[in-house]
Amino acid sequence: MELTALYTDLYQLTMAQVYFDKKSDTRAVFDYYYRTNPFKGGYIVFAGLEDILKIIDEYRFTDSDLEYLSAYNFSKDFLDYLKTFKFNGNIFSVREGDVVFPNCPILQVEANIIEAQIIETVLLNILNFQSLIATKASRIRHSAPNEILLEMGLRRSQATGGYYATRAAIIGGFDSTSNVLAAKDFNIPCSGTMAHSFIQTYQSELEAFRDFAKIRPKDCVLLVDTYNTLKSGIPNAITVAKEMENQGEKLMGVRLDSGDLAYLAKKSRKMLDQANLNYVKIVASNQLDEYVIKSLKEQQAPIDIYGVGTNLVTGHPNAALGGIYKLSEFNGEPRMKLSESIEKISIPHQKQVYRMISADGKFYGADAISKADETTLSVMEHPFDDRKRLKLDNFTHEPLLTQIVSNGERITSPYNLHEIVAYSKKRLEKLPEEFKRFHNPHIYKVGLSEKLKRIQKDIITAHQ
Repeated sequence: MELTALYTDLYQLTMAQVYFDKKSDTRAVFDYYYRTNPFKGGYIVFAGLEDILKIIDEYRFTDSDLEYLSAYNFSKDFLDYLKTFKFNGNIFSVREGDVVFPNCPILQVEANIIEAQIIETVLLNILNFQSLIATKASRIRHSAPNEILLEMGLRRSQATGGYYATRAAIIGGFDSTSNVLAAKDFNIPCSGTMAHSFIQTYQSELEAFRDFAKIRPKDCVLLVDTYNTLKSGIPNAITVAKEMENQGEKLMGVRLDSGDLAYLAKKSRKMLDQANLNYVKIVASNQLDEYVIKSLKEQQAPIDIYGVGTNLVTGHPNAALGGIYKLSEFNGEPRMKLSESIEKISIPHQKQVYRMISADGKFYGADAISKADETTLSVMEHPFDDRKRLKLDNFTHEPLLTQIVSNGERITSPYNLHEIVAYSKKRLEKLPEEFKRFHNPHIYKVGLSEKLKRIQKDIITAHQ
């Protein structure tokens, strides 16, 4: 989707004009991170990076944009500056698809203050939304590790957010989408069945099934709950399946979209198997999420494919990820946001994040935040509780932040969606199960290096 630099909040531009008028091209460092895991979970899947890098690379003000802004009391000199606006800074980031945790920098922007400020809104918009949906999708995949997952939420998404929701769902572990444009653009499988209205346009359900099977014999899935699933839908589907066999074709599946899904799936499976149609798959939809699917699995419902829509693409029940973008360094000096709420106190300086890897290759459950120039860490300290510290000598230290943009130019090769999906799956496999559970997940430790903790305390003391 094409976005111009007008896709921002007005206050980014009002602040930028002040910087411009004061002749300030001072270097600033901003951190992108979040404070609380969504869905009461133990992690998030970082998504949206490749999209935001492309957007930032092409982020420009058009003549029409500048004409519009002229009505908002911006000076002519500032608007002339915006004519040639281009991001020329540096970006450091965790790799897309990785699992990340609260208060750890996920992405850092190092640029002059105007450029760093103007890209804030679009960066938060893309990364927050896609990371939220990828995380929801990951949780659903955790509920159904071996089944096929179909994303089908475009009609219920927040307008065109459905386009990016599809991409994020694939990163989180889904197999295909009903969204045709997203399937084309992202080179992913596209799937679909039929609506109840299709069947209702016919005088009989059987006639509707026959016509659909005749036109779509290679991917035929019949919706069986328009009238009565067990007395009409499944018997008619069996009739059509047998007719397809006589034509050398096979019915792909039947779809349940209402009622007691576990009960209906079991009864449908029995009827299909008795008709020697054990190859016909059962598809289930209707307000599914990770909890409903987990329940269906626990009831041993013989469902092969889950179609998930509303609760996935809207990030239900959270609806938004609270990712933030905070200044951590200005003109080479550390900067912090102080607050009476401890969790809102930010961490100063340009930073690196080291993940602790256990001897078995798994994530231990601790990420240490250090100054960017620190390469050796022996201890990780709690950000605010001086009694808590963790010795790091027995772990492999994996740096997470890598420079991907230098002076406005991409310096690493982009990853395609399939590479991101494979990487995310591999990283989630390294995360111990206690961090993935839905109820009271284990808390992943995030701490500071001794040096960074000391700097943080000195700044707090100075301001007090």
